[in-house]
Amino acid sequence: MSTAEETAKAGSEQTPRAVQTVLDALEKLKFGAIQLTVHEGRLVQVDVTERHRYPG
Repeated sequence: MSTAEETAKAGSEQTPRAVQTVLDALEKLKFGAIQLTVHEGRLVQVDVTERHRYPG
């Protein structure tokens, strides 16, 4: 079990929706980036960019 998964399972009832979205993205993402947008100290948007790598 990964650290993100353990964190999510440990307190899923108390985990804010935005944080859970980030944890879910980390679980699914193999290659890519997760960008967090913050306005006035609050997380307002999560962008996930997934990369697919193919052997040349």
